[in-house]
Amino acid sequence: MAVSAPAPARRRRRRPDPVLLAFLVPAAVVYLWFVLWPTLQAFQYSVTDWDGLAADFGWLGLENYQNLATNDSVFRKAFGNSLKFMLVVVIGQTVLSLALAVALLRSSRVSVFLRALFFFPTVLSSVSVAFIWSFVYDPTFGLANRLLMAVGLGSLQQPWLGDQAMAIYYLAIVQIWFHAGQMMVVYIAGLQQIPQDLYDAAGLDGAGRWQRFRFITFPLLQSATIIVVAYTTIQSFKAFDLIISSTGGGPNHATEILATLIYSTAFRNFEMGYAAAQSVIFMLLIAVITILQRRAVSLASGGSDR
Repeated sequence: MAVSAPAPARRRRRRPDPVLLAFLVPAAVVYLWFVLWPTLQAFQYSVTDWDGLAADFGWLGLENYQNLATNDSVFRKAFGNSLKFMLVVVIGQTVLSLALAVALLRSSRVSVFLRALFFFPTVLSSVSVAFIWSFVYDPTFGLANRLLMAVGLGSLQQPWLGDQAMAIYYLAIVQIWFHAGQMMVVYIAGLQQIPQDLYDAAGLDGAGRWQRFRFITFPLLQSATIIVVAYTTIQSFKAFDLIISSTGGGPNHATEILATLIYSTAFRNFEMGYAAAQSVIFMLLIAVITILQRRAVSLASGGSDR
């Protein structure tokens, strides 16, 4: 009668090396002190009337949130502007950066030069970009109106950033110009990871250029697209310095976004508790939109939404 071999002993779980854990302590302390703790304080101050200067404050409960939802028309306008700005920037910048990456994938001298040219605006500061485009959009001496006049399209001259209905979209164009080259690099890195054999096999099966892009390129760029869309979304919501340096949120709050409104509420009106309530809603908005965008990109790429 054969004797069965003894069951293998369970592998002991390897305990983390205390020395390795010690290296995490400085980063953990910085994160807790400068990220987690201020976030918790924002929730605390959002239910108070603290002015940011006094040592004491009163508790208001949900009064700040109720006022934001029902009585604050400027907040609702800034909320809508933030969504408009985000949608235009995310769609425009994602499409443009992907198109540039596909067009400039080959490593020729011309492609390398054009990559550097399109990437160059990224190294500029937001304030510099704001001043450059303020000159371009100047209704009297600006480059945009002068070019329209030079080509015989003077009837199309615009006040640009003075147009309350369109100013937020003109600033979105600036944001796209500013960061499209940076996202192009992300897409180029993703395209370089796709095996050429897949395209060769698809070509033998008679797949056209669009079919190869739809069924090979775009699905395999899912990770890169998630990075681009998430980063672009966060950057569009954080376009504080661009807008504050170009229009200051005007005219008549036409370019006011949540970031500039929170700044004005906290440091101009000294309503720190009210600004904290605005920032909490702002944070939740970014989280919700980022999650929805990730699921949308996954579904569009043919993957799971989980």
